[in-house]
Amino acid sequence: MSDCYLPRLGGIEVQVADLVRMQRESGHDVEVATATGGEPLPGVHRIVARMPFDLPVHPAGVRHLTRRLALSRPEVVHVHTGAVSPFAWMGVRAAVRAGLPCVVTVHSMWDPFTRALYRLLGLGYGWQRWSLVATTVSNAAAVPIRSVAGPRVPVHVVSNGLDLSGWRLAPAGPPSGTDAVHLVAVGRLAPRKQPVRLLRLLASVRSRVPAAIPLRATVVGDGPARGSMERYLARHGMTEWVSLPGRYTREQIAKVLESADVFVAPAPRESFGIAALEARAAGLPVVARAQSGVADFVTHGTEGLLGRDLDALAEAVARLCVDAGLRARITAHNRSTTPSAGSWPTVLAGFDRAYAQAVDRSV
Repeated sequence: MSDCYLPRLGGIEVQVADLVRMQRESGHDVEVATATGGEPLPGVHRIVARMPFDLPVHPAGVRHLTRRLALSRPEVVHVHTGAVSPFAWMGVRAAVRAGLPCVVTVHSMWDPFTRALYRLLGLGYGWQRWSLVATTVSNAAAVPIRSVAGPRVPVHVVSNGLDLSGWRLAPAGPPSGTDAVHLVAVGRLAPRKQPVRLLRLLASVRSRVPAAIPLRATVVGDGPARGSMERYLARHGMTEWVSLPGRYTREQIAKVLESADVFVAPAPRESFGIAALEARAAGLPVVARAQSGVADFVTHGTEGLLGRDLDALAEAVARLCVDAGLRARITAHNRSTTPSAGSWPTVLAGFDRAYAQAVDRSV
């Protein structure tokens, strides 16, 4: 169950759709219940209401989902949630009412407001006593969930899945000596991702790198913050070396990564960082927050560089721009070593263990 699903395109939507495909290929019989409208798809039940802005919620979601569970009679209910996902939590309530084992995967970081909200919901509904099994996508994301869920709810880390082989790139030829160092970031241009702060980071990098070293940056993605980013670039004279090409397909992103030298993932509350993992699998040094989920597969000085604030990130990116030898060493390591997270066999095995535990707890 998930509020959002295809044809919407976003981190949760794509990840859940890929999980469904991989589980079906491994022999599971998987059905999907979602509040997202769209064309009919095999095994996908769209429980849709007319809502403002096409919000993926349904006022009578519990009743509809209870009926769906009675018809489908699943062995386990797997619910996917973001920070606040009303339809998904209706699915949790429906599963509990039906006495079905339930696994809840949280795809986001719980900030202080979200933690306070779930504490209040715990007081009102007692969800910590529902024999749930929880998973989340990184160790960083697990910490705040465990602080709220308490000892009654096991919280496991099962990373997002990725076909890692599809991101391995052929070794690039030696640099010409005149090529610009190419910095790349990929993500939705939404205010919560703080994309304007990414541009401030790039400006800080340019000021720290000698003028003799040319730089260019590509920020792939689209979203409501694009206008403010364009204004920032124009205001600070950055349009000649920073481009915003918009949303790209996976194939187009892979093409951009072929010419990239460093991948930048500065969001402070990144629960996992699927784009950063793609870049890591492609061989790029990754610069990211030490307190984000990216730290699960990027060790400082090995797969990339980590920093705790914007100044530390700018210094790390500048260091990689100046030190071609360090870039080459990290790239060689990343190209020759499989990432520690994200392989589908590991992800599927992790969820199978969570399902088994949920079944045991429901007996």
